[in-house]
Order: sequence, then C-alpha cells, then structure tokens
Amino acid sequence: MLSASHRLHSDSLTPEENRAAYGKCNNPHGHGHNYTIEVLVGGEVKQATGMVINLADLDETVRALVIDRFDHTNLNLDPLFASVVPTTENLCSIVFGLLKENLRAGKLASVRVEETENNFFQCFDAPSIAGAIAA
Repeated sequence: MLSASHRLHSDSLTPEENRAAYGKCNNPHGHGHNYTIEVLVGGEVKQATGMVINLADLDETVRALVIDRFDHTNLNLDPLFASVVPTTENLCSIVFGLLKENLRAGKLASVRVEETENNFFQCFDAPSIAGAIAA
C-alpha cells in the first residue's frame, strides 16, 4: 500500500475542460489516495524451491521501485508524470513498466492498482493497455 496525492489536470485542456473531465479531482490543491498495489508474476515453478519467484525478492523489488518512490509524495512532481496526467491508469502503467524492466525472476503478468474500494485499474502484459473496473 502507498499513500500519494495528485491533481488531475491537463495543460492541453482549458480550465473548463479540465473541470468537466476531472471534476473535484481537478482541485488546484490536489487530493490523495491510499493505493493498494497488487503484482501478479507468472512462470515455471522451480522444482528446487517450489516457487516461481522468491516472495521476499518480489516484495523488496516492489518496495524499492514503487513504494519508496511514490509513498507520501505528490505524483505530479515525479519526473515519470512530467508529460502525463497522474491518473491511476497512468500510475498503474508506470508501475508495470518499472517492475517489468527490473524483475530478475518470473514474468510480470499484471499490475493492479486499487484507488478506492469502488475502483481499480489493471495493466497486463503490455503497459500501454489498461483496464478499469468501477463498482
């Protein structure tokens, strides 16, 4: 889990278009979420260990690349969001990319980022493909 703030705002939209697109999430002061990050790794189960990936190694990788970077930050200020709106869809895609490039074992199958109890976003094998579920 990580806590971060953001403001949904696109410089390519007018103030009116930003308000229409993002509603209260366009608040100039931003707002925050307690995001839950789920990582699914696939691959062959190693006979010697009975594991696809050592969970301690996976936890360390997620902590080092994602939690330490984004926890208690303003996503708008992170260089990875310099040219994209810090929506949860984009956060999910960025997290997917960071992990896919840096996993030493297993194959990253998906990343799921839960923004609230009512919605989450999930990226699969291609970080530019995002899916969303809202309750």
